[in-house]
Amino acid sequence: MTSKQRFIAALERRTPDRLPVTTHHLMAYFLNKYMNGMGEQEFFDHFGLDPITYPQCFVLDATPDWKIVSENVSPSGEPTVRHTVRTPKGVMTATIQSNEITGWLTEHLVKEKRDIDRIAYAPVPRMDVEMVNRAADEYGERGLVRGTVQSFEIFGQPGCWQDAACLYGIEKLIMAAMEDPQWVHEFLGMLLRRKLASLGSCAGSKYDLIELGGGDASSTVISPQIFDEFVAPYDSQIIALAHELGLRVVYHTCGGMMPFLERIADMGPDAMETLTPVGMGGDADLAEAKRRVGDRVCLIGGFDQFHFLRDCTPTDTRAEVRRCFEAAGEGGGFILSMSDHFFDADPELIRAYADEARACTY
Repeated sequence: MTSKQRFIAALERRTPDRLPVTTHHLMAYFLNKYMNGMGEQEFFDHFGLDPITYPQCFVLDATPDWKIVSENVSPSGEPTVRHTVRTPKGVMTATIQSNEITGWLTEHLVKEKRDIDRIAYAPVPRMDVEMVNRAADEYGERGLVRGTVQSFEIFGQPGCWQDAACLYGIEKLIMAAMEDPQWVHEFLGMLLRRKLASLGSCAGSKYDLIELGGGDASSTVISPQIFDEFVAPYDSQIIALAHELGLRVVYHTCGGMMPFLERIADMGPDAMETLTPVGMGGDADLAEAKRRVGDRVCLIGGFDQFHFLRDCTPTDTRAEVRRCFEAAGEGGGFILSMSDHFFDADPELIRAYADEARACTY
């Protein structure tokens, strides 16, 4: 099989020739520090992993009602950028700080509940389908073409609850869900309408898989009751529209997942990730996940990159690959991947990870 055929077989819960093996995104920090600035596709070839490409082809049309001015507010020290947004109903600001490893919010865009009236002026991103399809055609059988449900501008993530958490702050959002649920539903409804409109522009695109969800919808952050009321009703509508458009969806929940497995499967995604192990702060039991929902969704992830891509032997890494395969590989429907991003890793151990996974045949 080609890598693309192998991925698609797993996503459709069919049995491929061998275990598909890949990683979730690649961080520039890792490539620069450990791989001499190697490019992402070169990385896949170097280690013999099944490749993924992430063409980002959304366009944001200019509008006089949504003007963003960005300025560097830290001439020295860690880079800090403040974004000032001007709308007919007032001004909002958000600040992002970063270092060589990653970036993070230090000031949320939505500070007061009335601010959601201002974000309503933000333009809806639309897909340049021709650009996506050109990239997909060029990639061919090489591997998987992944995209995402578009997040809010400046700083956001795909799921409705997750996007709201990025805009408002997860602690404040949880409190509001308990104290003012009507406002939270209004907020989520606004984000849902934007995402549905944006996703609708993806009709005819050749994405193999699009990502939805986010870690703030995990069981290590919110309760099942919050998930049932504020997550599933919104994100399930996005999944339904994606399927109408002929697109597959992976639901991304980095963190705890086990109490939510059936809840996620009930929303109808084609796959779920990241199945983060206990050793990395998650709760995933691959064998249990396979038993409970493996006949309904493809499982992606499960590998502990913190303990088995650094400070161990290649034999340890190979044993962890085998453990994952034996737990979730039976009958297909499993893609081995690191549990979300990784920043520091020993290239020798990545080699062992890839080599052992390729030897896991059906």
